[in-house]
Parts: sequence; C-alpha cells; structure tokens
Amino acid sequence: MIMKAKYQKVLDLGESLNIQNGDVKEENGVLKIKGTASTPYEKNLLWDKIKEIGGENPSDIMANIEVADDSIFHRHTVKSGETLGKIAKQYYGNASKYQEIFKANSNILKNPDVIHPDQELIIPNL
Repeated sequence: MIMKAKYQKVLDLGESLNIQNGDVKEENGVLKIKGTASTPYEKNLLWDKIKEIGGENPSDIMANIEVADDSIFHRHTVKSGETLGKIAKQYYGNASKYQEIFKANSNILKNPDVIHPDQELIIPNL
C-alpha cells in the first residue's frame, strides 16, 4: 500500500477525470494502474502527474491508459472570460494556435473573437 499512497494524487486525478474501466493493484512494490481516458489530453494529464511524482521514468508504477476517442485532442466547455487564445495556450502552450480551434469549430463559431460560456469546443489534434 506504500506505492498507492505515493501515487494517490494520480488516483484522485483519475477519479476526477472519470476514467473508465479503472483498476489498481500493487504487486511486488510496483503499482499497476489501468483505465480508459476520454481523450488524449486527459491521458497526458495523468502521465504528467505520474512523472511529477515519480520522475521521468518511474520504475515503481506501470500505467496502461487507453483513450476512448483519439479523433480529437479534447472537448472544452467555454467558461466566462475565456478567449480562443487562452484556450489554445491551455492545450497547446501557444495562444497563436487559436486559429486551429476556430477552424475545428467553424460549424458553431462564425468569428474567432466571439465565443460564449457553455459552448462545447472541439480541441483538435495537432
């Protein structure tokens, strides 16, 4: 149970992301986790948390995280005060990638400067 305690923040994140088909076992000092994330972005969040705790190549955890929908990077629900630039910065680390998000959502967006709270935007794979 030592490894489970060490990686509890990963397990908590998985729960908050609603990871499906999850399973956690500790065997011979190695924590084995598996599950299915909704999107590649959520899978990346889990791996980032694993590396934050265990280092770049942790030997005390094995994770098999699948992705339910890899046709997109993520789905984002717009919050008040957000812009496409802020959203692009969050997902890609680069605000100028907002045009990619705009293009992927041209069916609901007519102007890249006008988005509304509660709109669900597709964040495309780049």
